[in-house]
Amino acid sequence: MEIRVVFARNLRAARQAKGLSQEELAHRADIDRTYISSLERSVYNASIDVVDRLATVLGIEACELLKRPREEPQMPNRRA
Repeated sequence: MEIRVVFARNLRAARQAKGLSQEELAHRADIDRTYISSLERSVYNASIDVVDRLATVLGIEACELLKRPREEPQMPNRRA
């Protein structure tokens, strides 16, 4: 699973667990709501600064938004 997909799933799950709408999360993090939607749909990559701002609003560590599911096997390194 691509890290962008992992982030999208974790962001949506954390937002819903806090009972926040995309609009409320966007407002609290000073980010456009459509950008939150795009992140949750894996359309865009988030900068590390955005990951940190979202995690802060959600009350979690930034690494939690990037954590892969345990059952997901790690992909081997790709050769160029």
